[in-house]
Amino acid sequence: MREAFGTTFDVPLGYLNTAAVGVPPAPTAAAVADAVRRWSTGLDNGGTADPHVTAARRAFGRLVGVPGDRVASGASVSQLVALVAASVPPTTSVLVAKGDFTSLTFPFAAHDLRITEVDLDDVPAHAPRHDLVAVSVVQSADGRAADLDALRAAGTPVLLDATQAVGWTPLDLGWADWVVAAGYKFLMAPRGCAWLACSPAALARTTPAAANWYAGDDPWTSVYGLPLRLAPDARRLDLSPVWLSQFGAAESLPYLAGLDLGEVREHAVGLANDLLTALDLPPTPSPIVSLGLPGAAEKLAAAGVRSSVRAGRVRLAFHLYNTAEDVDAVLAALR
Repeated sequence: MREAFGTTFDVPLGYLNTAAVGVPPAPTAAAVADAVRRWSTGLDNGGTADPHVTAARRAFGRLVGVPGDRVASGASVSQLVALVAASVPPTTSVLVAKGDFTSLTFPFAAHDLRITEVDLDDVPAHAPRHDLVAVSVVQSADGRAADLDALRAAGTPVLLDATQAVGWTPLDLGWADWVVAAGYKFLMAPRGCAWLACSPAALARTTPAAANWYAGDDPWTSVYGLPLRLAPDARRLDLSPVWLSQFGAAESLPYLAGLDLGEVREHAVGLANDLLTALDLPPTPSPIVSLGLPGAAEKLAAAGVRSSVRAGRVRLAFHLYNTAEDVDAVLAALR
């Protein structure tokens, strides 16, 4: 067990794969285990998860700078982005970054919208010539960050995927039209939970294409029959919750929302830059490190260091539970 930022983690030495799967705090793992126990003995009913859904929703709002009543709860980034793609006119011109994660871009392509790809650094300059920008706050493949100030100044409606940013750095994204993120990476929740924060104007024009009983104003009175009676706030976009995921999210997200994320960023990015400095590579503003060193993936795997290969390069990701020992483990494996 490791102690970090006021809690404990059962994370092994050399686990540097948070950009793929985050390791939960011990209380989160315990909450999910207890939920499985209750499920296996018939102790829960359909409404048991409701307060947990609410707690996770509100905490996500605090993490991205949006009130909880403007946050919809879903199961995956692609499912929530698909609501946006289904809501814009068929003539919409969408600007995206080359090589961005396809859960953000595929829903627009599937709706046969006009999509233009440009280099990440060029997105703000091209934004005024398009109807919508869809871009990750931090790129999944290599950790590069979008220029949010320039993008905001461009004035084009924007959908931000904060999956690789939320949980390790302070975010104030209330200016964006939509902000989406999955919970199972730096938010350290189980897979099967995601959220979509909307501006008031964006919420008004987002079609509840997956309308279901849980999107009702009072879900437990809208389970049968018409007419359509959806919630007046972002809950109208909700998907029926994946219960076990929400039990975990209700632990991890409030925990993170209560931390000084500036300190978390300093810790995680500091470790990433300690590694890069030791390898004579330039520093990064992100805890995600992309290495093109020959044989690196095989060497790290042989040494028990957990990483991923993305876009043909080794990807390492530091989070609040990592330490200098993890940096040393990487260096020992590569030398």
